[in-house]
Order: sequence, then structure tokens, then C-alpha cells
Amino acid sequence: MNEQGGRGFIRIPKATFRAHIVDGLRSAILKGEISPGAQVTESSLAEQFGVSRGPLREAMRQLIDEGLLVTIPYTGTHVVELSVDDVREIYSMRVNLEIFAFELVWEKRDEAFRQGLLSRQAELTRCIDSGDDVASIDAELQLHGFVYEVSGHKILQKTWESIRGRLQLYWAAHHRAHGIRGPRRDGHDSYVANALGESLDVMRTEIRAHMARGGQQTEDFLLSSNAGKLERSDVQARATR
Repeated sequence: MNEQGGRGFIRIPKATFRAHIVDGLRSAILKGEISPGAQVTESSLAEQFGVSRGPLREAMRQLIDEGLLVTIPYTGTHVVELSVDDVREIYSMRVNLEIFAFELVWEKRDEAFRQGLLSRQAELTRCIDSGDDVASIDAELQLHGFVYEVSGHKILQKTWESIRGRLQLYWAAHHRAHGIRGPRRDGHDSYVANALGESLDVMRTEIRAHMARGGQQTEDFLLSSNAGKLERSDVQARATR
């Protein structure tokens, strides 16, 4: 007999089971299998993933906290869908958040900070080289998230977590639409070099420029997507006349 009473299997801890559901649901959203704006229900997801509603409900709650799902009164839970104005607000907030995070840690940077940042850059490069787009996007956000974690500022960390899921979702959609396999391999070289450099003012400038590039790319993608939707709607409308 084993430690589980001789039944021949090991019971998966509830937290681990929930994490598996979260990973599966997050992956489905980021791969476009569940599209932005789509409504998700416990019954349909329970059937799709072959799980009970209890842990699924907890998984959905986590993805709401991550910013991938949103609950709208009287209409249910949906995959987040952002407008161009939403993206502009997120990126303008992100610039100020990241500058503030570096201001908090600048004088505290040590060898552990250096090694931690370089380790995350190396993981991002590894994911890009492997051609895993979803993992690359997550690794990019892990790299940017490092300074928030080191800051020790809990409200700042919570605010970052509330927007990172939305960034993840739209970067994934943007990459799918344009056949991109992850971020540019050298896209964070300047960011990391300046984060480990001597001048906080230079890092502030780097953050503004880095975020401006990402924000503009996301805006362009959303504008082109919306134009495509309008064109398809117009074609369908003419076809029904």
C-alpha cells in the first residue's frame, strides 16, 4: 500500500489542479482559441477542459485578477477586449509605473539585482530562439516585472499585475496576425544595459522610448483589426440586401 491508502494513484493537490486549469485556459486565450470579447461560461469551459466547476471557477477568478477576463454586469464573463483608448491609457500608466519602480530600487541595485535581470533576459532570449511565441511574451513580461518585484511596493505590484494580462493578450493577438514569432531578439538589450547603468535619467528616457514603441505597435494593430472588422461587416451587410 502506498501513502494514499493503496488506491494506486496519487491525489493531485487542489492548488496544483487549479494551476493546470489556469495554464490551459490562459493558453487557449493567448493562442486565440478563445477570441477577445468572447463570452466564457463555467458550463462550456467545464465541458471543454473536462473539469468540475469548482476549480474552474477559481481559475476564472485568477484570470480576472490577471486582466485576461472581465465580468460585465448582466452579460457575464468575457475575454478582455481593449479599444485604442484603453491601450493608450495602459501604456501611459505603464511608463509612469516603471519609472517609479526604478526610482524605488535605483540606489538599492546590487549584484543580486544584476544577476536577476540578466537571468530573465537570458530566459527571454531562450524562448525567442525556441520559436515559442506565448512563452516569449510571458518571458518579456517577466523581465519587465522584475523591477516591480524587487521594489517591494505591494500596491505598485498589484497595479502591474492588473495590466500585464491585457498586454499579454494583445501582444499575442498582434503576433498571430502578423506571423511574428516572439519579440525582437535584441529588443531589450538597451533596456537591460541602461537598467544596470549609472544614470537614472537615462533609464527614464529609455523607458519612455521603449514603451512608446510598444504602444504604437499595439495601437496600429488594433486600428488595422477594427478596420478589417468594419470592412467585413460592410461586405456582409451588402450581401444581405
